[in-house]
Amino acid sequence: MPYEKLEISTPKPVLSWANHALGPKETNMAKNVASLPFVFKHVALMPDVHLGKGALVGSVIATKEAIIPAAVGVDVGCGMSAIKMPFKAHKLEGKLKQIRLDIEAAIPVGFAENKEVERTVTNWQEWREFKELHPGVQHQESKALKQMGSLGGGNHFIEVCVDTEDFVWLMLHSGSRGIGNLLAQHHIDTAKNLAKLAEISLPDQDLAYFVTGTKEFATYWHDLQWAQDYARFNRDVMMNRFKHIVEKHVAGGKPTKPLLKVNCHHNYAEKEVHFGEDVYVTRKGAVRANVQDYGIIPGSMGAKSFIVKGKGNVESYCSCSHGAGRLMSRTQAKNVFTLDDFVRQTEGVECRKDEQFLDEIPGAYKPIDEVMSQQSDLVEVVATLKQVLCVKG
Repeated sequence: MPYEKLEISTPKPVLSWANHALGPKETNMAKNVASLPFVFKHVALMPDVHLGKGALVGSVIATKEAIIPAAVGVDVGCGMSAIKMPFKAHKLEGKLKQIRLDIEAAIPVGFAENKEVERTVTNWQEWREFKELHPGVQHQESKALKQMGSLGGGNHFIEVCVDTEDFVWLMLHSGSRGIGNLLAQHHIDTAKNLAKLAEISLPDQDLAYFVTGTKEFATYWHDLQWAQDYARFNRDVMMNRFKHIVEKHVAGGKPTKPLLKVNCHHNYAEKEVHFGEDVYVTRKGAVRANVQDYGIIPGSMGAKSFIVKGKGNVESYCSCSHGAGRLMSRTQAKNVFTLDDFVRQTEGVECRKDEQFLDEIPGAYKPIDEVMSQQSDLVEVVATLKQVLCVKG
């Protein structure tokens, strides 16, 4: 679906790939961002766009000489990892429950952390930069070490999937854990305090920003890149454990060589070139989809997910959606659905059928097929996956 230009009066236009009209709160949020003086060219909204904090989740914001910490958000570097295994689904028969139990024993979820720190984690080269991070996180090094290789909570998950050719895929969704959250909070607070001191008029406090050339910008950018690297490596550590567990059950413990590996952020900022200019691109719930970029677009835990390759659509700043996007809030989902609904909607998926996961019920999310149909000009589908096992954070 080609984009449409929203009929709102702002200094910079807003282009939307969503096939639905924005609600009043969403429209106001889009207007606020598009009114900022340093926004470059236009704001792009992905098909899964919905309310966020400061900026819409599912928005791509390119800026010149400034960056908005709250637009990047607190789950810095949140993203997806997937690997295509060199065997087919029949190898999993009768083994899914034990695989799930082994995953739950090996990978901490929620607020939990690892009891022991493995050598792969302690050898991560970027620990040497920890002392250069914001002073407010210096007491967190031990916790950051122990949380490396843990999933977190909310919509983070670990899944075994099967594609349309019956190949097995391993997929997970996680970010920079507590350390990324804490770093983001400190910098967001700093940006808000600076805006107050400078008496800068903002349409929303959460759009407080740092300007290039300042110490605050440089410090935030350094910490942001560190947290994004932490998030990517965190996914690598978990995926390595996950792969070993599956290999133990289907390959007698022998290591196998994946047919494809993908690891992509969908909550982050990078310096990129667009329309011939250097800009800072914030993808808040969006995946980079440059030509030949592989990406992962998951549905809900009872729906399909997609491995995609980018088409490099310049109007979207070479981006695509990061998932199905929520139809209703977590509180709404818990009020609307019952455990029986959850069991029915996750039929055929090996997972914990508990009320604590009601807010993640498939019915709380937009239909993923609709989301995909709206971005055929952004990505091509490489593989269509259906989960057979899911561990939630």
